[in-house]
Amino acid sequence: MKAAVYDHPGPPDVLHYKEVPDPKVGPGDVLIAIDAISIEGGDLINRRSTPPSSSSWIVGYAASGRVVAVGVDVADRKIGDRVTAFDMQGSHAELWAVPATRTWLLPSGVDAASAAALPISFGTAHHCLFARGGLLRHETVLIQGAAGGVGLAAVQLAAQAGATVIAISSGEMRLEKISSLGADHVIDRSSQDLVEAVQDITKGNGVDLVIDPVGATLPSSLAVLSPESRLVFVGNAGGGELSVDLWPAMQSNQTLHGVFMGPFFERPRIRSTVDALLVALESREIEVRIERAFPLSEARAAHDFAERAKPLGRVIMEP
Repeated sequence: MKAAVYDHPGPPDVLHYKEVPDPKVGPGDVLIAIDAISIEGGDLINRRSTPPSSSSWIVGYAASGRVVAVGVDVADRKIGDRVTAFDMQGSHAELWAVPATRTWLLPSGVDAASAAALPISFGTAHHCLFARGGLLRHETVLIQGAAGGVGLAAVQLAAQAGATVIAISSGEMRLEKISSLGADHVIDRSSQDLVEAVQDITKGNGVDLVIDPVGATLPSSLAVLSPESRLVFVGNAGGGELSVDLWPAMQSNQTLHGVFMGPFFERPRIRSTVDALLVALESREIEVRIERAFPLSEARAAHDFAERAKPLGRVIMEP
């Protein structure tokens, strides 16, 4: 099969498109012929900074496609099933062997590109907002990095839950799209002071919950919280060190939750949540925003675009 691989971490040009051996299918695995690959923030971070454990390492967390082989212990998947999948490595390829417990069956009306991007973006946003953030109707939630996959998902889910949504991004086009997805207030971080803007919106009260997938924005996230409120930080899209002064948070009795979704996707509650989100996607209750699609053979260009262009939503590759 063909795959996008790297031998040492670095910029997008460390990726090479080459022939590699087909993956082996374990007893609990399914083999997926990939239709669409979603480039996730973790894929970019791993390629930039994580030394691979072997040569011709295939990066990638998320993809969708059709099952073409089934492990001997798998009873709930069959050849021909359309699925989307998550795993810690290997999606940037024509074929992908993953545990069946990390796959979800696709409703007939869900396209491959949207399906590839949904589990991580919407699954993560839902977990951060509700399981960790405890978001309630009429509370105010601030979403950092609202133009990213998790941010766009969080805006929609929070708005549908009846919260007041403050979204942070930059650029008029992005802010207009984010508003159309349910944000009550948008703040342009490139031209507005975030803390001052939030204080004005909330009449000095601060917000009840912040969802922060950026990392570098943690100081401002903490600064806009009201006393006894919550911050959920998930990922580190900014790529810097996660270093903040926690003394003010302690004095204000605020709660901080760190979320890393990797170990969670096989848990029954998360699996059921993603199943429900796929149904919501089919019925157009939610929208997965795809900015651009590239051939897998142009993985270098796709990674470069995902890093430099600051896309609104996800970048997809197709074998």
